[in-house]
Amino acid sequence: REYLDNITAIGPRTVGSPENEVLAVNYLLKQIRAIERESTNAHKISVDIQRPTGSFSIDFLGGFTSYYANITNVVVKLEPRNGAEHAVLSNCHFDSVPNTPGASDDAVSCAVMLEILNTLSKSSESLQHAVIFLFNGAEENILQASHGFITQHEWAKSIRAFINLEAAGVGGKELVFQTGPENPWLVQAYVAAAKHPFASVVAQEIFQSGIIPADTDFRIYRDFGNVPGIDLAFIENGYIYHTKYDTSDRILTDSIQRAGDNILAVLKYLAMSDKLAKSFEYRHGNVVFFDVLGLFVLAYPARVGTIVNYITAAIAFIYLSKRVLQPKTRAIHNVKRFFTAFGLTLMSWVCTLVTVLMVAAFVSVIGRSLSWYTHFYVSVFLYGSAAAAKIILVHTLAKKFFYKNVSEQYLGDTFFDVSLLIWSIALAVITQMGLCSAFICTLWVAFTLLTKLMIHKEFSQKGATVKFLMMYMLGMFVPYLYMMYLSWTVFEMFTPIMGRSGSEILPDVVLAGFIVVITMILSSYFINFIYLVKSTKTTLVTLTTVSVVTLILVCSGIFFPYSSDAANPKPKRVFLQHTVRRFRDLDGNVVKSDSGVWINGFDYNGITHITPHVPEINDTIRTPCEEQAPFCGLPWILPVHFMFRLVKNSYLRAPEIFPRSPVLFKVLSKELMPRNSVRLSFEVSGPSHMSLYVRPHKGSALSTWSFGDGVPVSSLGGDYFVFYSRGLQATPWHFWVELRAPENHSDAIVSLAIAAHYFFGEDQKSPQLYALLERFPNWTFSSGWSCTYDLFVF
Repeated sequence: REYLDNITAIGPRTVGSPENEVLAVNYLLKQIRAIERESTNAHKISVDIQRPTGSFSIDFLGGFTSYYANITNVVVKLEPRNGAEHAVLSNCHFDSVPNTPGASDDAVSCAVMLEILNTLSKSSESLQHAVIFLFNGAEENILQASHGFITQHEWAKSIRAFINLEAAGVGGKELVFQTGPENPWLVQAYVAAAKHPFASVVAQEIFQSGIIPADTDFRIYRDFGNVPGIDLAFIENGYIYHTKYDTSDRILTDSIQRAGDNILAVLKYLAMSDKLAKSFEYRHGNVVFFDVLGLFVLAYPARVGTIVNYITAAIAFIYLSKRVLQPKTRAIHNVKRFFTAFGLTLMSWVCTLVTVLMVAAFVSVIGRSLSWYTHFYVSVFLYGSAAAAKIILVHTLAKKFFYKNVSEQYLGDTFFDVSLLIWSIALAVITQMGLCSAFICTLWVAFTLLTKLMIHKEFSQKGATVKFLMMYMLGMFVPYLYMMYLSWTVFEMFTPIMGRSGSEILPDVVLAGFIVVITMILSSYFINFIYLVKSTKTTLVTLTTVSVVTLILVCSGIFFPYSSDAANPKPKRVFLQHTVRRFRDLDGNVVKSDSGVWINGFDYNGITHITPHVPEINDTIRTPCEEQAPFCGLPWILPVHFMFRLVKNSYLRAPEIFPRSPVLFKVLSKELMPRNSVRLSFEVSGPSHMSLYVRPHKGSALSTWSFGDGVPVSSLGGDYFVFYSRGLQATPWHFWVELRAPENHSDAIVSLAIAAHYFFGEDQKSPQLYALLERFPNWTFSSGWSCTYDLFVF
């Protein structure tokens, strides 16, 4: 904890700031030297400060290119006295996003790594392989420092596996949410070594699907280093991730101890493993892995899972076919009845989904979105109760009007088998898709089929006896318990993300859809009880009342989305950029300019809740889009424009600012190239963070440039985005772009804009920005900085 407190005491550690490049680096070096002095003779410790420069393209956030210059890595190698040919890497980052202390993301991981280095170095037992500790200083700048290390550092060639320590929340358990690619031996190593396992292949497949707007250094080591690894992250309390509330006092000592125990054990296991040296020989197939209530992890090869899944599905299909097709004299009648029930079940789910999503859309339209953000139970009462009531209503009506004279026992039996068929189909389809998460379906098919076979006689008896209910619940216990455990883990991750997912996505619709799916899953094997019980009236009335009353309370505005509670804050995120914009024509003349504070609310509510506190921020000052300029003429720090509606953010006019370190933009040369191409070369100097936007004009095309592998990667919308950052004492930024121009052109072929972002120091906040930030309510996390946007046409 002392390491953690001391790192966060430095303050926000933005790339390029003295806090990040000098103070944090000096602190790490001081601690590493102290550890080195106390290490035993069994080990050799080497320390290196790397300051790489490079660039690469990435398909994250719709696609963009990243350029970095003179950023900082602190690299430590712990190896046997005689050296080691192979190594395992442990990675953390000590930089933070602007205006935040970054305790959980990711100072606590660096503190854990320092303690692990200290523990290993004092051991009298020599390791078989080297352990490389990378304290990287530019992860928040979209994974730049890890790229600089894995592509340029001489020690990188020896790395055979890695452990990446990250955060998507503040404290709690650290979840293994990515492994591989392939290399099942790595998961087996975690299973064998971790003292407090918490892992899920479901989290891996959700994260790698791209629906969570986040990424980690795992991608860089995998894609650019071709190295397999394990990705761990703290996921609890994501409400204060990347905010000023991410302080060291909010991370419990138990969380730090737990993480340290796990990572030390796994690192030591890998550093002593014979498989590490031959890791490429074990690169065969994926692995299914999941923890059981945090007690232990089950892991097995995906190919084994595929065989088990298909066998389970086949047994279920054989059982169901016998049930439906016997006796032969009633086979056609049974098939009709069975598939009628099948269609009715699907119809009940569709009706439920449509109804609940309509409620969610209504709540969003009337401006009551995110009412559950601080009060999570509201979402369950509103959407969960409505979903359960709708399912029960559809089947109650079917029982009353469609199945008037049909035996209750027959219906109960049939609808149980229908649910079994649906799960069996899902199992076969998801397995065919190659998803390891199909193991969930296996649980729902295998345990329920066993339950049915055990109590098939009770199914045919009239009335639900106590013995029948007890045995039924016992048989369902495992899949239900695991599903509720998994659902809570996913809820814990997803709910806070809705507060930072932009203003394009309707969070109520997303959460309502998720709750409906969970309700359908959990109710699938209880639909049959609707047909077995005498009446569902009391249940239906209760659920409907809960949902309607909750809806009325939500519409009244009683559930305010955000909270400033000191112990458990759930703030609204707002970014404010005091901006100066200048637009030039082909001759270099400024044809338009303005200045103002650009205000972005990071959730669907935009800035509507801010207006009562700051009346001048209202609907009359919506941000205009400059259609002729790349990215609407707005200084995006990252290409997240597709996540935000301009009508939901504001541009408040403000006095012009004059940064002490303004952008200096020079055209170095214009060269005619073969095939009617033009190469434009530039030199740019400015603050530590800049964004370059490129838009070829109609008829022109950006064919190549000096970044990455030379192949331009466009962002969503067609413009090109280059993210630039630098450490201290970097030379001016030189780059070129090459465009194919139409023949006999006489007009401009490209618009190019530079945005400069002042995240720290005397240029960060103007007096007007300071004054505006002071007026924001305490339930907001308002992050502000100054920036400029300059458009040039060539």
